[in-house]
Amino acid sequence: MFSRLRTALQLLGCVALLHLAPTAPAAAAAHLLVTIDLSEQAMSVAVDGRTLHRWPVSTARKGYRTPVGTYRPIRLERVWYSSIYDNAPMPYSVFFHGGYAIHGTTEIGRLGHPASHGCVRLHPANAHRLFDLVSTYGRGATSIVVRR
Repeated sequence: MFSRLRTALQLLGCVALLHLAPTAPAAAAAHLLVTIDLSEQAMSVAVDGRTLHRWPVSTARKGYRTPVGTYRPIRLERVWYSSIYDNAPMPYSVFFHGGYAIHGTTEIGRLGHPASHGCVRLHPANAHRLFDLVSTYGRGATSIVVRR
């Protein structure tokens, strides 16, 4: 009787472990790719090669630079203000290289044209969408490519 009880408890324990085992969300296995094309002043956002969004951006104007290369997000800041440029608002910031970030802007009329000190500016609604995507997929599964 004790061996049957022990076997039943072991079986129950295995079933419980299967139900309690952590499972990765589907999004965690996917790869988020953010591509910023400086010559087109445009950004595309893709998940596993499927383009979800294409948005106009503003990058560095004459005399400034937006760094070219491949990056991972360093940190995310839902609310941020520039410590260098007159406390300018930088909503939904995704920092990718030192103080450089992708963020929302109030100067939406300038989108599609170089206008920044080096950051990548987006319409605030698009910056919010991007921020949520990076939050969902994770910094480790997100690549940011800035190219000419």
